[in-house]
Amino acid sequence: MIIDAHGHYTTAPAGVQIFRATQIASMGAPVKHPVNVSDDQIRASLENGQLKLQNERGTDVAFFSPRASWMGHHFGGPLVSRYWTEVNNDVIKRVCDLYPDRFIGVCSLPQSPGVPPEKGVVQELERAVNDLGFVGCNLNPDPSGGYWTDPPLGDRYWYPLYEKMVELDVPAMIHGSATCNRAFTTTGSHYMNVDNTGFVQLLDSSVYKDFPTIKFVMPHGGGAIPYQYARFKGLSIMAKREPFDEFLSRMFFDTAIYSQAAMEYLLKTIGVDNVLFASEMIGGVQAEDPLTGRQYDDNKPYLDAIEWLTDDDKSKLFRGNALRAYPRARARIERIESGG
Repeated sequence: MIIDAHGHYTTAPAGVQIFRATQIASMGAPVKHPVNVSDDQIRASLENGQLKLQNERGTDVAFFSPRASWMGHHFGGPLVSRYWTEVNNDVIKRVCDLYPDRFIGVCSLPQSPGVPPEKGVVQELERAVNDLGFVGCNLNPDPSGGYWTDPPLGDRYWYPLYEKMVELDVPAMIHGSATCNRAFTTTGSHYMNVDNTGFVQLLDSSVYKDFPTIKFVMPHGGGAIPYQYARFKGLSIMAKREPFDEFLSRMFFDTAIYSQAAMEYLLKTIGVDNVLFASEMIGGVQAEDPLTGRQYDDNKPYLDAIEWLTDDDKSKLFRGNALRAYPRARARIERIESGG
C-alpha cells in the first residue's frame, strides 16, 4: 500500500470555479447556490488527471483536499468563506464516494481574517469529520493572504480549533492559500513563507505542552526547516525551550520536494519516522525535470533510489507514518487492503 498524503483537487470541473466567480461578483450579498458539476465531469477530471497519474506512478490512495490556492480566505467575509469552503468540501466528498478505494478526504476550513475559529472553523471541521468522513484538515496560518494580520499559531486565539482537533483525533496540515500581496508569488514564495513561519510560531509556543497529542503536518518538505535545522535548534536553545529534537519529533513532514539531494537531506535531518510520502501531484510545480525526464512531482523514484532505506523504512514512509499522522484513515486503509 502506497499512500500519497498530500493531494489537492486542482483539476476540479469548471462548475466549481463558476460558483466562485459568481460568488465574488455578488460578494456583498452572499448566497449558496447549487454547483453545476456532474458525476461524469468529476470522473473525467480525475481519470485524465490525478487518478491517471496515480495509476502510472504506482500510488494506491491519495489524501485529497480542495485546491489550496483557490480557497482565498482573504476574499469577502465569513459567510463568503463558509459557503465556498462547504462547496469545495462537498465536492471532495463526492470524489471519495465515486472512488472510495483511491481517495480519502481532507477538508479545507472556512477561515477569514480576524474571525476566530469558534465562529465557523470548528463547526466545519466537525461536519467534515463526522458527516463527510474526512480524516484531517488544512490550516492556513495567514488568512489575510500575505499580510499576517491574525495572531500566531501559538496564541490562545487558535485553541478552540486545537481542542476540536484533539477531540476528533485529526491532524492539521499547515498550508497556505493564495496571496494578495504583490511581494509574494503563491507557490514560489508565499507557501514557503507559510511553512517556515507556521513552524516557528509553534516552536515559540506552548501548544504541545497544552495539547500533548495534537498532530501537525508540515508540507513541501517543511520549506526551509530541515535545511536551517541548526538555526532553529540554536534559537530554541537561546529561548530555553524544550530540546529542539523533542519538539521536532512531534511533527510530521511530507516529501513534496523534487530533487534526490533534497529528499535524502530531509530524511537524514528529520528522520524516517516522521516523514510521509507525498507528491502534491498536478500542484504547484507542473514541469518536466530536464535531469530525469520525469515531471517534478513524480517523486516516488527518489525514495526508491535511496539505497540505505530498509524495507521497514519504506513501509513507514509509504504507509505507516501516514496512518500515525491521520489515525482516522487506518480503518479505511485496512478495508481497502482487505478488499472489503
